[in-house]
Amino acid sequence: MLTEIKGGNTMKLVPLSDRVVLKQLEAEETTKSGIILTSSAQEKPQEAEVIAVGPGGMVDGKEVKMQVTVGQKVIYSKYAGTEVKLDGEEYIIVRQNDILAVVE
Repeated sequence: MLTEIKGGNTMKLVPLSDRVVLKQLEAEETTKSGIILTSSAQEKPQEAEVIAVGPGGMVDGKEVKMQVTVGQKVIYSKYAGTEVKLDGEEYIIVRQNDILAVVE
């Protein structure tokens, strides 16, 4: 299943191969005990929503079947992916094998 993100009138973000486009979920602004964190103290969450999924297929000589779908919430590796900005929105493009789990 190939999905795309349309930005503005001319740009489209279409993941290739085994890539997945993620939109990072918001960072927690308070701790469990109620302490408010400044933006510099907030750690980026590793939880994101799947926005677009590449077609899979042959990757490095191996057949890759895409296991995530648009709309799922996932946890991905901390230093994985490439951050991109499209029409003021930030996205992360990762390989499917950088996704560690689906949050249900």
